[in-house]
Amino acid sequence: MTPGMVPEERLHQITQRFQFLEASMADGAAGGDIAALAKEYSDLRPVVEQIAAWHTLVNDLADAQEMLDDPDMKELAGEEIQRLKEAMPEAEHALQLTLLPRDAADARPAMLEIRPGTGGDEAALFAGDLLRMYLRYCEARGWKFEIIEEHGTELGGIKEVVAHIKGENVFARLKYESGVHRVQRVPTTESGGRIHTSAATVAVLPEAEDVDIQINTNDLRIDTMRSSGAGGQHVNTTDSAVRITHIPSGIVVTSSEKSQHRNREIAMQVLKTRLFDMERQRADDERSADRAAQVGSGDRSERIRTYNFPQGRMTDHRINLTLYKLDAVMAGDLDEVIDALTADDQARKLAEMGA
Repeated sequence: MTPGMVPEERLHQITQRFQFLEASMADGAAGGDIAALAKEYSDLRPVVEQIAAWHTLVNDLADAQEMLDDPDMKELAGEEIQRLKEAMPEAEHALQLTLLPRDAADARPAMLEIRPGTGGDEAALFAGDLLRMYLRYCEARGWKFEIIEEHGTELGGIKEVVAHIKGENVFARLKYESGVHRVQRVPTTESGGRIHTSAATVAVLPEAEDVDIQINTNDLRIDTMRSSGAGGQHVNTTDSAVRITHIPSGIVVTSSEKSQHRNREIAMQVLKTRLFDMERQRADDERSADRAAQVGSGDRSERIRTYNFPQGRMTDHRINLTLYKLDAVMAGDLDEVIDALTADDQARKLAEMGA
């Protein structure tokens, strides 16, 4: 018996590969590839543990069925068979989840970009609210959250912000946040008490590694300029800010730290990450003609969520999930919605695997 029609041969191959990795690292034969083998070993460990748990269940069930032939053990065997059969669906589901193809970028740090959409000043203020929401979520998970580029408005809103987030499985948790976030509330600037609708766009990009993207320096135009902060206030009087234009793609990135050398590093990392994201999007387009139906597609023109302040509710339109705890959500309590999005994505992949 194999779960969800997964060939037993495949389970055997995974176990064999794990044992090979274990032996290679134990005898030091990995050489310079020890880090890569250790990562593969770590990734395979939960899969092999689920395979072992599944096989234990299957073998125990076979043993219990043999015991039915013994009159003295028949009643006990019947109870054991019932217990094992009840445990089978959960164990099968757990194994199927571990066998799902993983996004290689899931464990990477991420770049978070937030920009106001329609709605003027109110959209910029909402963009600031989203920034604080993600900051609190990251703090609760013990992730490092570093703002690397921020442009504010006179009223305290945000024109644009780019943040770097580092921690365990950052992209896996945040990748479903990409898209248009809509807010419905009475703006502080509205004297008549009318509810306005505005929006902000969120993009979450997996951080690129050096091996992912090779950039030809001839394709770059690098400019230095004076840094400025919110409302046009000068942060310093030296021309330390860096703007890099990638001529083939038209991507422009800036960094405004006090160190020009550091700004070049930051801007190049953001540029590599955006180019890497373009490559991933292109690959996704080629794999699926219906990316818009996928929860994790990262389609940033899609309206994914509405935050309705008068009713205290947040609705995620992709999975029709509504939570009446908007205050908690805005304070960074995002696990419930992210868990639901993850589960929905896994269910889609399971359905495809069984098709």
